[in-house]
Amino acid sequence: MSKKRLLKILIRYSVITLGCVIFSLGVALFLDPLNIASGGVTGIAIIIGYLTGLHTGILIIIINVPLFVLGAIFFGKWFTISTMYSTIVSSLFIELWVIVFKNVPPITTNTLIAAVLGGTLFGCGLGLIFRMGSTTGGTDIVVKILRKKFRYIRTGIISMTIDLVIIGVSAIIYKNFELTCYTVVSILVMTGVFDWVLYGGNSAKLVYIITTQEKAEIMRERILKDLDIGATFVDGEGAYSGNEKRIILCAIKNFIYPKLRDVVKEADPAAFTIVTSAKEIYGEGYKDPHDDEL
Repeated sequence: MSKKRLLKILIRYSVITLGCVIFSLGVALFLDPLNIASGGVTGIAIIIGYLTGLHTGILIIIINVPLFVLGAIFFGKWFTISTMYSTIVSSLFIELWVIVFKNVPPITTNTLIAAVLGGTLFGCGLGLIFRMGSTTGGTDIVVKILRKKFRYIRTGIISMTIDLVIIGVSAIIYKNFELTCYTVVSILVMTGVFDWVLYGGNSAKLVYIITTQEKAEIMRERILKDLDIGATFVDGEGAYSGNEKRIILCAIKNFIYPKLRDVVKEADPAAFTIVTSAKEIYGEGYKDPHDDEL
């Protein structure tokens, strides 16, 4: 195995481990103590734990066994290995936090705060794990399978749909309308954070700058030298004036965009600029075209 590949694997599993820690904190400190069924296998485990008194972390591992087999069939051994790692590590961390904080007063007894903070940590941790091509097992495997078939639906939406079914079950079990509402809040927060972590880093601005040939050359030099990003020239013609135009097309990270705006204002204050959002970008500096769809 090359050093480069080994380093890539180490980074991947380091991020997965970080995601497991964040995920487990959300479950152990906020969701589980107040019986908020967070969705997925974790939510199912919390419900079963409520009925039987068994530990959530152990139940997660037991429920996941048949789903690991399903993951191996659809995604291969490497996905299954990373998913087993994520599931076992996150489950062990959940159990660890229960022991560590056993004699410590609850961080909060406010169900709304627990739902929001728990959902935030849950979604953030899960998003990091998914970005590394893994899952925490359970319904996440089902979500990835459905995502392969329904590619036009975002992962978070598929996950939320499944979770809503689990919420319905929790409502019947707990017979507590308020708790069900708090669970819905937790799921919505988790879905928003999850999608932001999963897709946020791939978003950028798509900018069209319509200017003259002369001004376009000045902007090109500044863009390549000062901003260190690529750009594409497109020839155009004014529909009314008939004058030749030069269109500069470039994708740019959100935090760099203000500098591009300064370049345009300084080079050609009269330039016509169109700015839109790009949800996903494939190519150098962005996502690898060969990466799996998230």
